[in-house]
Amino acid sequence: MKHERNRLKLFLSFIVIVSVIAGIFSYDPIWKTINGWRPWSLGLDLAGGTALTYEIDLSQIKDADKDIVARGLRDVIEKRVNMFGVSEPKVYGEKVGESNRLVVELAGIKDVEKAVTMIGETPFLEFREVEEATLENGSSTVAFVPTALNGRYVTRAALGRDPQTNVIEIDFSLNDEGATHFEEITGKNIGKPICLFLDGQPIIPEDINDSCPTVQSKISGGSARITGQFSLERAKQIVERFNAGALPAPIKLINQQTIGSDFGQDSLDKAIFAGAIGTVLIMLFMIAYYRKLGVFASVALLFYIALVLGLFKLLGVTMTLSGIAGFILSIGMAVDANILVFERTQEEFKKGFAHSVAINEGFHRAWTSIRDSNISTMITSGVLYFFTSGFVQGFALTLFVGVVISMFSAITTTRMMLKLFTK
Repeated sequence: MKHERNRLKLFLSFIVIVSVIAGIFSYDPIWKTINGWRPWSLGLDLAGGTALTYEIDLSQIKDADKDIVARGLRDVIEKRVNMFGVSEPKVYGEKVGESNRLVVELAGIKDVEKAVTMIGETPFLEFREVEEATLENGSSTVAFVPTALNGRYVTRAALGRDPQTNVIEIDFSLNDEGATHFEEITGKNIGKPICLFLDGQPIIPEDINDSCPTVQSKISGGSARITGQFSLERAKQIVERFNAGALPAPIKLINQQTIGSDFGQDSLDKAIFAGAIGTVLIMLFMIAYYRKLGVFASVALLFYIALVLGLFKLLGVTMTLSGIAGFILSIGMAVDANILVFERTQEEFKKGFAHSVAINEGFHRAWTSIRDSNISTMITSGVLYFFTSGFVQGFALTLFVGVVISMFSAITTTRMMLKLFTK
């Protein structure tokens, strides 16, 4: 019995220490003057900025290629957005009826018109030759020289496999005019690389080798393949970017929403205030109704809030108004689990069971209800996260994480305090 109590004290002490550290880590004003400070990642509705919604014109694209082209466009636009140095830009696709759209969220951006202009340009794919130039000091410099061949001559790119070795390759085809240019270019570059550039950058900036396949022989007929030690993920990435710059899929700006930073800060302040008031009211209710048990639930709730906020910040979760709403809802669900436990435990006390037996039986009887309700909420949150976009995903993510931590809080933290401090 003594060994059990010592074990509970040790574990509870560990939770208290971690919760305090998480709470301090979550409180930004403490860290703002420290180098390497990691601030909260705030969404557009809290940090201010601009949200741009584009419609993708896929009318000239074959049905089999539409998803590939849409993903490729998203990838290209994300790279363009990163050039602005915007903090935590978000680019995601969404489907509304038959319409394919791209949403670009730029938090804290200043030159909106420049961003709109650059994002709206159709991606440009080009083939470049590699030449070496000798400088006056005798050193050589590699130059990438544009050729007559570009994306408008490419009809399609797709994943393939070598029929002999089953190794992944990238197949692409050109129209008649492009085939003529390609035959000429490959004929004079045998044994040399030809580089694929998209928007003036190598198609895979992280690895120039993937962007510059070496010509093995003169290629005629307008069909070619790129071979190499590609992983499936890297090969898909090349195909998507290849198609984004090759196939005619222009985008059109259909909605622009700008949120001022002052308005975002005001929304954040109100959300925090509402969450704090709601939490205090819940704690007062629990203490008034359950007395000592309510005090334990309130303390466990504070631990829960600190742990969840610390986890959100550690993982870099982008907080939005909808995400804060999901978190506040999870606080209510954490208390709901405690209520189920207390009611079951009180029933066991009334039956005359001993202290430890009543607590164990109360948790055992409440667990199935807590488990089933929380799993149902987790499934719903998962569906919302994977099958929606934008603010709904933020709500689903924070609710899911909150519910998982609340199960731990109700079943471990509250249980340990009951065993240690009730008579």
